[in-house]
Amino acid sequence: MQELSGLQNFLEIVTKPDNIPIVGMLLLILFFTWIGMRQAFRHDKLIAEGRKDEIPEEMWK
Repeated sequence: MQELSGLQNFLEIVTKPDNIPIVGMLLLILFFTWIGMRQAFRHDKLIAEGRKDEIPEEMWK
């Protein structure tokens, strides 16, 4: 019997029906974390430029 490589073993585990929703949730967590960090950096930039009062306007865009 041939031994699976690390990537093949990982893909075999990830693609099992029980694990697919977990993988989807991890992707959603990464996506929304990226959105939150992008907004946080924009707001930090506005604060550094002394335009703190424009943050609520930026949030509604």
